[in-house]
Amino acid sequence: MADRPLEGFRVLDMSRILAGPWAGQYLADLGAEVIKVERAGAGDDARYYGPPYITHDDGSQSSENFFHLSCNRGKLSMTLDISKPGGQETVPRLAGESDVLFENYKVGDLKRYGLDFESQHKDFPA
Repeated sequence: MADRPLEGFRVLDMSRILAGPWAGQYLADLGAEVIKVERAGAGDDARYYGPPYITHDDGSQSSENFFHLSCNRGKLSMTLDISKPGGQETVPRLAGESDVLFENYKVGDLKRYGLDFESQHKDFPA
């Protein structure tokens, strides 16, 4: 790609479902390193937006669909359980190493775990 204006930026993408992952895809397309965090054990709800689902070599159906793959292309991916202490410790560490954190959880969900904007902004005002 010729000009990638977000080259060198790191984005922590804790978005889910539709609009958030799509926004993260645009940031990755513009050159940002985007780290997609999905819910441990289940992944992003968009994984189940199908059919069509991609099939494995043996013909069995996977949980991957074209929508999920397209709106998460170009991203690094990891799973975290933010309801557990390990996940609650990992998000702030990753946030501290990122230029941007964005999420689209239901209002108040992240506050339960101390991962809401106000809590994170205290440690990472920039």
